[in-house]
Amino acid sequence: MTYRPPSPSAPPRRRPRRPSLPPGLRPSRRRPRLTRRGRLALLLGAVVAVAAAITLPLLLPRDEPAVEQPRALLVPEGWRAGQVYTAVDRALGLPEGTARKTATASATALPLPAAAGGNPEGYLFPATYPVLNATTPEGLLRFMVDTAGKRFGAARIAEGARAHGMSVYETVIAASIVQAEADNPEDMGKVARVVHNRLARGMALQMDSTLNYALGRSTVDTTFEDTRTESPYNTYEHKGLPPTPIGNPGDLAMDAVIRPADGDWLYFVTVAPGDTRFTADYASHQVNVAEFNANRGAEKG
Repeated sequence: MTYRPPSPSAPPRRRPRRPSLPPGLRPSRRRPRLTRRGRLALLLGAVVAVAAAITLPLLLPRDEPAVEQPRALLVPEGWRAGQVYTAVDRALGLPEGTARKTATASATALPLPAAAGGNPEGYLFPATYPVLNATTPEGLLRFMVDTAGKRFGAARIAEGARAHGMSVYETVIAASIVQAEADNPEDMGKVARVVHNRLARGMALQMDSTLNYALGRSTVDTTFEDTRTESPYNTYEHKGLPPTPIGNPGDLAMDAVIRPADGDWLYFVTVAPGDTRFTADYASHQVNVAEFNANRGAEKG
């Protein structure tokens, strides 16, 4: 086809029509503008935001003290009262002897059973206690005794004590011996059975742990002279339980006394760590003791 230029008389070309819009909408090339009411709302919003930013710091305390993090005081099972007192003094940053004086002061009046005669030994319950700067020795010791009172005052403890012809306080005494004598938690029930069997037969307990308490020491070596020590805690010389607990027992030791293992054992000795021999025969016990002495001699040599 031959191209022909448009004739001057030809009608002008029309631009393509835009797609039709819904009724009421018109295309606009101008940017959207806020109405007077919109500008007013925006201005008020900005004012409120600025006011809030200024007011919020005024509402918050400027010198709010930091929250104090409590320190932990660990009282292990079997610790004697003297060890607990020393730990309390150190934890509270007090002069040595402060906790002991507090515990024995008549004004303190710790909530102990009447049978304890004011002696907290056995009732400074082993646990982990929170300590703050404001903590006092009286408050901390009272917390320990309250905890022991709740644990030892459980119905199962009272029932278990009666089943063995004991008071709760006597059960705590026996549990303190079990705590000190057992080489591991698994042996506690057997040690408790030895205690019950000896008491039932009217035999002296002959426990080194009670003798060590009388002498203020901790050792597995007991001499013949030691067994002649004049003390109510010398269970080689005196039958029955000692007059007070010899340490602070935990739940496992208490459970062992009220629910001891079944057996006829009357003797036991820890020949080596993890190896405690229980027997009802004295001759067999002597053989075990000889092995213990041989092991101790090898250790010292």
